[in-house]
Order: sequence, then structure tokens, then C-alpha cells
Amino acid sequence: MYNWDDPINDALSKPDIVPEKKVHEAQNIESISNDHMADSNVDHMPEPKPTGVGSTGMENIEHGAKRIQVDDKAIINCRADLNQLVPFKYKWAWQKYLDGSANHWMPEEIPMHDDIKCWNDPQALRPEEREMVERNLGFFSTADSLVANNLVLAVYKHITNPECRQYLLRQAFEEAIHTHAYQYCVQSLGLDEARIFNMYRELPAVATKAEWALPFTQSLGDPTFKTGTHKDNQRLLRDLIAFYVVFEGIFFYVGFTQILSLGRRNKLTGVSQQFQYILRDESMHMNFGIDVINQIKNENPTLWTEEFQQEMINLITKGVELETQYGRDTMPKPMLGMDAQKFEEYIKFIANRRFESIGLPHQYPGATNPFEWMSEMMDLNKEKNFFETRVTEYKTGGQLKF
Repeated sequence: MYNWDDPINDALSKPDIVPEKKVHEAQNIESISNDHMADSNVDHMPEPKPTGVGSTGMENIEHGAKRIQVDDKAIINCRADLNQLVPFKYKWAWQKYLDGSANHWMPEEIPMHDDIKCWNDPQALRPEEREMVERNLGFFSTADSLVANNLVLAVYKHITNPECRQYLLRQAFEEAIHTHAYQYCVQSLGLDEARIFNMYRELPAVATKAEWALPFTQSLGDPTFKTGTHKDNQRLLRDLIAFYVVFEGIFFYVGFTQILSLGRRNKLTGVSQQFQYILRDESMHMNFGIDVINQIKNENPTLWTEEFQQEMINLITKGVELETQYGRDTMPKPMLGMDAQKFEEYIKFIANRRFESIGLPHQYPGATNPFEWMSEMMDLNKEKNFFETRVTEYKTGGQLKF
């Protein structure tokens, strides 16, 4: 019987009708090793035959072509029709798209009245706290624009899987929401918008990380660049690690910690809540990127050479150095129970987890987490735990339960 009280849940609860899978002609394909796999979500599949450059989704329609099979799909260099979302090959990518859509939010939904009073009260914040807030807004306001450009102008073109592309579109929209949120915070506090948004071109502390990241977008955005060769496939993998592991997985952590620490002290609680929602999104972005990286490794094991692994170790350790320096620049003296030394320890702790997530050894033995309270908010292994344990969980109306 149809449930008119909850038709959506009724429809979702019905079992899917799965058509009988067509049997392919027998092929002598050896199973590839997953020694370096770090994420259990990543699927295993045979190494694809070298077919050169993959499809883009802009090819002419092939009339009378056979229907797409699951095994036809691949993360990169896939020749199958990219406009066909189903059948799903990477269900983890589709699930992340659903999770991101279910947790949609908009900046104006968060009240900023108390923040305005706090910012306008000369006694509410110390001068160094105000400077810290402005510098973080200066970095993040352009950082998410850089990430969005990287997705839309570079990464999307080279990922040849429709369910992964579906999530990339969702991520690009979320990056736009984040930039909107920073603008809303700047506007609410009455800050000089031009100065904040131009800060990455004026202050070395803010500019350094953006300057480091930009060449990786320029690399993938090169109109002459195409995957399909060992060298170019490694180039794509390197640039994905630079953005998902370093930029989103390391570069955001000092700033988030500083802003969330203010919120814990009932200062700028609206700004803190904006950052907390952004943090939830960014955690999903990073985990999606790590799944993609590991899937590419799984499907193309020859890319993961010892020489390339060492290059990636050097890449990530450079990111640790830059984020550590950012902590020193934004917090030259202790405040809010934090100091530059603690940030250095924390970034090394975070970096060890990033190394492990893509199958590389820890580079900072014994590094610990000096901010244990952060584990609850921004350093969880699985997004599901984050959603279930935070009272600030936000879901769209169709997902809410009363």
C-alpha cells in the first residue's frame, strides 16, 4: 500500500530491480595487487588495456552502439560514453554525492547578530584575535575560488567517470557556497571587502599557500594536456594529491582550528558555525579525492613507482612546512590556548594520517594531537561519524525527521 504520509521514504525503501548482468566474453585478465590501498571504499578492477586518451562526453552520438557495462568504466582514460550515469561502477562516489546533497546549507541561514555586536565591542576581542580573523577570511575567501577553478577548469575534464563527475559538480557548487559564506561574514562584520579579498595578493602569509597551489591548476588546465601516457597519468595523479591531500587536507587546518577555537569561547559564534559547516563539506571533499587517488592507483598500479612515491612525500612535506609557517605568521604569540609550536605538532599529526590514507609511510613518527577537542569537529575518519555526533547537523527539509 502506498504511504501518502511519507512518499519519498516509501519509494526509497523499495528494493531496486537489478537487470541480469550480461556475460562478457572470457578474457585473460590478471587481478592487480591492492597492497597500497588505504580506503576500504575503493573498488577493485582489472587494469585497463592501454587505449590512449579517454572520452570527454562531447563525442558524437554513436547510433546502434551497445549498452554500457559496469566493467567498461574507469576513473581515467575511459572510452565509454560519459553521459551515461548508470550502471554505477563507483557506488562510493554516488553515495558521497547523495550525502553532500542531503546536507545542503546556505550562509544566510546562520544568524550573525551576536557576531556583529561582538566585533563592534572594543573589549570583546583582542587586537591579535581580530587580525587572526581577518587573515583567515583573507586566505579562505580566495582559497575556495582556487579550488573551484581547479575542479571546473581542470580536474573535471580528466576524470572519465560520470558518477565521480556528478560529485565534482556538487563539490564545485559547495565551493561557491563557501566563498559566499566568507563574503557574508566579511559583510556582516563590516570589514573592508576589497582589502580582505585582495589580501592573498598583499600579505605574504596569505599569498604563499595560494601561490604554491596555483601551478597545479595551471598544469591540468593546460589545453594541450591529455592523459593517456604513463608520464601524463602520473602528472594528473600528482596534481590530485596536491589539491586533495595538501590544499584541502592540510592547508585549511590552522585556520579552521583558530576560528573554531573562538567559537568555543562564545566569540563570533556565527562565523564559527559557518566555518563548521564548511569544514563538514571539506572533509567530504578530501575523502572523495583520496578515494579517487586510490582508485587511480588501483587501476593503474604502474604509476605508483618508488620514485613517484618519494616525489609525493616531498610534495606533502612541503605543504606541512607552508602550513606550519602560516601558523607562525597568524599566531606570532600564544592566544586562545594555542601557539605556533602546538600548530606545528598538530599539522605533523594530520600529515601522518594523510600519508597513510594514500599508502605512504608516516614521515613524523610520534606526532600527537595537541588539540584533542578538534577530533570531534574536523579530524574524523568517516563523514558518517561526523554527521551522527554533531548537534549542528544540518539536512535539507526532505531529509529531516520529526
